[in-house]
Amino acid sequence: MAGLVVPALDEHPWPTLGPQIADLIEERCVFGPGSLKGQPARLDAEKRAALYRMYEVYPQGHPFEGRRRFKRACISWRKGLAKTEFGAWVTFAELHPDGPVRCDGFDADGDPVGAPVVDPYIPMLAVTVEQVEELAFGALTVMCQEGPDADLFDVSLERIIRLDEWGRADGKAVPLSNSPGSRDGARTTFQFFDEPHRLYLPRQVGAHETMVANLEKRAMEDPWGLYVGTAGEPGQDSIAEGLYQEAQLIASGEIDDPQLFFFHREAGPGYDLTVLDDRVKAVQEATGPVGEYGPGQFMGIARQWDRPKADKAYLERVWLNRWVKSGAQAFDSQAWDDLVGEPIPDGAAVTVGFDGARFRDSTGFVVTDLATGCQRLFATWERPIEDADGWEIDESEVTASVEDMMKRYRVVSAYADPPHWTETVGTWAGRWPGVWMEWWTNRPTQMSSAVRAYSEAIASGAVTHEVGRDVDDRGNEARFARHIAAAGRKDINQYDDDGSRKFVLAKIHPDRKFDNAMAAVLSWQARLDAIAAGKNKPRAKQRVIRAR
Repeated sequence: MAGLVVPALDEHPWPTLGPQIADLIEERCVFGPGSLKGQPARLDAEKRAALYRMYEVYPQGHPFEGRRRFKRACISWRKGLAKTEFGAWVTFAELHPDGPVRCDGFDADGDPVGAPVVDPYIPMLAVTVEQVEELAFGALTVMCQEGPDADLFDVSLERIIRLDEWGRADGKAVPLSNSPGSRDGARTTFQFFDEPHRLYLPRQVGAHETMVANLEKRAMEDPWGLYVGTAGEPGQDSIAEGLYQEAQLIASGEIDDPQLFFFHREAGPGYDLTVLDDRVKAVQEATGPVGEYGPGQFMGIARQWDRPKADKAYLERVWLNRWVKSGAQAFDSQAWDDLVGEPIPDGAAVTVGFDGARFRDSTGFVVTDLATGCQRLFATWERPIEDADGWEIDESEVTASVEDMMKRYRVVSAYADPPHWTETVGTWAGRWPGVWMEWWTNRPTQMSSAVRAYSEAIASGAVTHEVGRDVDDRGNEARFARHIAAAGRKDINQYDDDGSRKFVLAKIHPDRKFDNAMAAVLSWQARLDAIAAGKNKPRAKQRVIRAR
């Protein structure tokens, strides 16, 4: 199969509670909403294998004997494979009063013996409350209401309570979205994250960090978290992307004794997606051994590419489970990530781009080495999530950064988008005449040409960016990558010589900032114009005449 499964299988399998949990699911659980609603649950071979790996425990004789091997597990399968239902089944087992989900010793054969969690608390996080109620929590609701053990649960729209033998509350599962700030002290025993590729906004990432931190509060219950979703948009900095990157580090051996089990299946390379038969085969590979759910399903999926206005990048991501650039993104952020250059030395001839707002979003300076094309996010300011209404950039800090740049480098030209900073940019132009210039980004013809030039520079590898040094210390390196990925495209009513439609930059999402990407475009355009004007030629050496 194509994809990534880490850690790899060991020569000798680990002890696992998987078989006992699989039996509980198939004996006591049902399908959620859909064509099979209410029918007894059935696990295909791949889902059963995933259960076995997720519930591996340390063997007898190990210092952590009987404890869970993995603190987190991530299932990354293509759209339509009942991933959310699978996650709800796991949640059902974790909540069930007879769920054999924690090791309670070993039998005579050395196999672990499962036992239920004491007083489980299970938050289920999704993008919105509506989403988690309709998907994972909604599926769990049906399982607890219509399954053979319905008398063991008290179900409502806000929570599912496990009842003890006297009918008293003995644990619960709850739907959450975005920010569980009021639940910071919650003692979680299991956590479920639905579609983590859609969890990328700062408040969602913050909620995730809060929930992960909560795992250590119930050490006796050996808590853990499960993530279920598809491949995401590269550069979006989503929770799914962080997990995918961590899995790659595990695969390369850079992380010893990993705490993450990661199972990602995708369609491998070699398929020509312009050919229908190849698309059918690609969908088949991304699906795995479960096969079609109905005759002609693969063909029906493959034909979606033939729609005139189909978002082919989206189809490739969700149906083939590939991490590919979104059709809404202006730049190939994956390619940009790989374009690492040498740090720009002090004293180098550079060009600068400046863009941003004083009261909202963000502002930044990008420096480009005139000789090499390497870029650096020199300074940036971003509006914090908290106190957003009263936030304003300190103009003196911005000017101090300009002074630092002018001292550190030989700045040959600097393009600044003047709105919100008109007087400030005018002051810089007065102090450094011939260097700082206004470059208005609201001119569609000029802006689309600059965006195209930067996109072509990424495609050809002409532009690179710094990694490390004091860039990383200030967090600018991550912000630069995030802004490049967040730059969206807005088509305009103009066409290039090859007939392709021109576009300018725009927001993909109201909460995603891309000002540093705009600054990078301006800095690159300033470099192109400087080279055209001959400013990249070394300055003539001064002839020294000794006075006698």
